[in-house]
Amino acid sequence: MTRRRPSAKRSIASLAAAVKANAAAANGVAATPADAVNAVVSEVAAAAEASPTLSPEPKSEFPALPGAGQSSIPHGGVLKDLVARDAPRHDALVVEARSLPSIVLTERQLCDLELILNGAFSPLEGFLGQADYESVVSDLRLADGTLWPMPVTLDVSPDQIDALGIVPGARIALRNPLDGRALAILTVADLYRPDKAREAELVFGKNDTAHPAVAYLHTQTHEVYVGGRLDAIALPSHYDFVEHRFTPRELREWFAKLRWTRVVAFQTRNPMHRAHRELTVRAAREQKCNILIHPVVGLTKPGDIDHYTRVRVYKALLPKYPQGMAALSLLPLAMRMGGPREAVWHAIIRKNFGCTHFIVGRDHAGPGKDSNGNDFYGPYDAQDLVEEYRDELHITVVPFQMVSYVPDTDEYVPSDKLQPGTKTLNISGTELRRRLKTGAPIPDWFTYPEVQQILRSVHPPRSRQGFVVLVVGADQWATGVVGRALENVLNQSGQRAVTLLAREIGASLHAGISSPSAGSSSDKAVESVAFVAGEIAKAGGAVVVATDLPTERARKIVRDAVESRGGAVITAFITDTPDSGESFFEAPAGTPEVVANARVSVSQAVHEVVLELEREGFVGER
Repeated sequence: MTRRRPSAKRSIASLAAAVKANAAAANGVAATPADAVNAVVSEVAAAAEASPTLSPEPKSEFPALPGAGQSSIPHGGVLKDLVARDAPRHDALVVEARSLPSIVLTERQLCDLELILNGAFSPLEGFLGQADYESVVSDLRLADGTLWPMPVTLDVSPDQIDALGIVPGARIALRNPLDGRALAILTVADLYRPDKAREAELVFGKNDTAHPAVAYLHTQTHEVYVGGRLDAIALPSHYDFVEHRFTPRELREWFAKLRWTRVVAFQTRNPMHRAHRELTVRAAREQKCNILIHPVVGLTKPGDIDHYTRVRVYKALLPKYPQGMAALSLLPLAMRMGGPREAVWHAIIRKNFGCTHFIVGRDHAGPGKDSNGNDFYGPYDAQDLVEEYRDELHITVVPFQMVSYVPDTDEYVPSDKLQPGTKTLNISGTELRRRLKTGAPIPDWFTYPEVQQILRSVHPPRSRQGFVVLVVGADQWATGVVGRALENVLNQSGQRAVTLLAREIGASLHAGISSPSAGSSSDKAVESVAFVAGEIAKAGGAVVVATDLPTERARKIVRDAVESRGGAVITAFITDTPDSGESFFEAPAGTPEVVANARVSVSQAVHEVVLELEREGFVGER
């Protein structure tokens, strides 16, 4: 469980680095990007110490709702709706943004920006400067003492700093990666280099890349953070499920219109089943609340079911509640899977949306197992940390344990309410995925028929799932012949469309990826093949890839692209007499699904691939 830790200030680059870089520039010597960054960081040391904190204001425009058991006042006292605040300056900001250097945001940065601009991250008015960042990492507080458990930062590279002239006082346009539109203007307050290992240890509990947020921190986050306040131009445009997307201001006004004075929010990143409906109704009954189903539709844990499918499930579930009891609103949050700290963060966000109660369940926002096979967090660590800060959160947290189905009484009962010896039934997430994959029945006591139909539509049985066969080997003639023969055999059944990506399609790849040190141009070519194969498999088709993919790295690019889209990959390693040695070939890692020799018999090699496809359930009917 994450605990408060003593505040600790880490030193930044010395003034000597700045003097050295400036002297070099004065003498006509080109400074390296690292010199430039160190110089900038050093020169703003004083600014970092005096970084403006995001102070709460004393009075809220959203007073406590009549009859509410808790205050619905936003965190810090005022809802920081920057879009409404800056609306009178909108046209001038749009014009200014056209002439400013720009940062095209990443997907996570875009999610964070949206929730800063619409007030969901109140009291933040920008990305954290160093003083706030250090305090949040160490103490779960902003520099002014306001409770805030999660760093919300804007990371940039040294090249960006150099190219865009990012220095204190600079104005930088922040652009939507999807359409290029300017969404906000950042006034740079400071730049600083985070200690990523320390951030991982204190925020996520350990510096272990098995944690998705720690992996992101070390592999996708740039070296320098930029702090500063934002001027809002517009929120990102959304085109899906628009009727269920609300800003905090809009949701608060909707609650007022419905006369909902007590609202319990339910956070989820998974499809909901009967147990979830029972859990939320029990919370509403005990707390005398209405229910807000508030799922995350930004970034969740890698491998989660896509939000389009999940939202269709939530919409199918709404009629199962009594009329007027529940509503659905989507949250474009980039989760960090931060367990206890994330639970506190989620409670603050729901408070800003106007909720008076918040459900924290077992292993809330847990990322799973660490590198040693142990859970990152205890099952009730999140509930414990939320309880520790209950006097500052000003939202009633409703802790809930797991519920199990009791067939004798046809009801769901919390685990702490079960009598010894009571017979219970449950289906784990792993078992549910197995049943969806194989087409095995899913009982009605577990989920509703409408939900099952939605899940089966996007998780069809293996006989209707897309797949890719990678035909690889040192002899390009043999892999090409086997690939074409396999396409013919699979097409004759008519069970699914089959596409062949043959050697001529990938001929331009071979020169570029003929050694393990292949360059970025070859990566782009492989990624093109991977994209095509992945999209076909996602649509339920079959792909035979018989292009030149001589390195395991190239094959991994294809495999990852296909599996991330829900397809399966089978590797057929064609062994034979190697060619003249003019090209490099790296044997597949591990044990390929099929190992065959085309020099002995092409038909036999193809038959062995078909047998493997049948064993996995991709061909034939069971």
